[in-house]
Amino acid sequence: MVKAKRVSGSKIEEAVTGFLKHFPFFQSLEKEELAAISEYIDFLEIEEDVTLFKEGDDGNSVYFVVDGEIDVLKETVSGPRVGISKVVISTLTKGSTIGELSMIDNTPRSATVVTHSESILVRLTKDGFESILDKHPRIGIKIFRGLTQLLSRNLRKTTGRLADYTISQDRT
Repeated sequence: MVKAKRVSGSKIEEAVTGFLKHFPFFQSLEKEELAAISEYIDFLEIEEDVTLFKEGDDGNSVYFVVDGEIDVLKETVSGPRVGISKVVISTLTKGSTIGELSMIDNTPRSATVVTHSESILVRLTKDGFESILDKHPRIGIKIFRGLTQLLSRNLRKTTGRLADYTISQDRT
């Protein structure tokens, strides 16, 4: 379980009405809609070198990076070391989203995520998202649209990287 302290109410209000609007999940929401979902999200200050979740854990929340750096690590059995090791596949910064697949599927986490520096994160749990869908269906639909746009954009990036990798491997 992540050990974190909650951020004060004034910081929450400021973040909800300002910064969250820049995340694809929330871009289409009006100011009053952002305020309505504030009870379903947590703002967390997390110290450096804290594991948010491990590869294989159940996915039950999505995180949004408000400030700081977050490392995404993947287990590998190949490489210079014998046995299983972890490789940093990405370092995410302000504006990034982590764990968005957990909002739509029930598969285990595909990577380990560790704070690289002190970080401020917003967390939306699967239960919180389902409550938004139940109590505020129009807001939930807007968030769901943002989620699908984010997943589509990420899939396009991954497809492009895979194509680049394939071409580079063909040349060697």
